[in-house]
Amino acid sequence: MSITSAADVRSSGVPGHAGHAGPRVRHLAREAIVLMAFSAGASTAIATCLLLLTVLGRRG
Repeated sequence: MSITSAADVRSSGVPGHAGHAGPRVRHLAREAIVLMAFSAGASTAIATCLLLLTVLGRRG
């Protein structure tokens, strides 16, 4: 026998979490896109610095 009411399960899909809906999917997707953009920018900056150091090292 369960102590969870049917209203609790229907509202969030998880028993016992009626009023505690987590972050919405759009919010999570936005955070993922920001993280990917930051990662791409950081990787590009590091690659550019390494390329510049390689070019300058061969000249000198």
